[in-house]
Amino acid sequence: MTEDKENMTEKKVWFITGAGRGMGTDIAKAALAAGHAVVATGRNPEKVTRAVGGNKDLLAVKLDVTEPADAAAAVQAAVDRFGRIDVLVNNAGNFYAGFFEEITPEDFRRQIETTMFGPINVTRAALPIMRAQRSGLVVTISSTAGIAGGEFLTAYAASKFGVEGWAESLAPEIAPFGIRSMIVEPGFFRTELLTPESTSYAESTIDD
Repeated sequence: MTEDKENMTEKKVWFITGAGRGMGTDIAKAALAAGHAVVATGRNPEKVTRAVGGNKDLLAVKLDVTEPADAAAAVQAAVDRFGRIDVLVNNAGNFYAGFFEEITPEDFRRQIETTMFGPINVTRAALPIMRAQRSGLVVTISSTAGIAGGEFLTAYAASKFGVEGWAESLAPEIAPFGIRSMIVEPGFFRTELLTPESTSYAESTIDD
């Protein structure tokens, strides 16, 4: 057993998606500051490392949450390094904004793939580890758009309504294995979601 794995009895292992910017970076930094180990994931692990900062308890791993194979590989990397996963934070997200008729079918589907199927893919990969441990916490970052829809939010709200139904239904299935599920619904506050890197605005294609 490596020294990293031996020390896990005194700390938790956090697995965080979308850790290269915004709230994901903040959560990773807070977990490290509290003395925990963090597997910080993103499409560009070098960017994740730059954002979070160097730390012996940090493992930056490539992960595109829309790819189940990526999710499986990232979870395996976490277990290889730290031996377990105690807290999974499904944070990765994007925002395809626009009126429904102006959001292309392809972009609508991309929204669902990232913010609904993304958490599903990563959780599916992590649950066998938590089930074997008989412990764990699955945190899914949703939104107030997951409880109340609104103009310009058709794709985003649809994905968040879906992920809330999935997470709520998952909770009683995993509880017998000592695994808890938590939905977090942030209100409006400043993150990096509404930036060109994360938000795409539909272009007008219809007449009044």
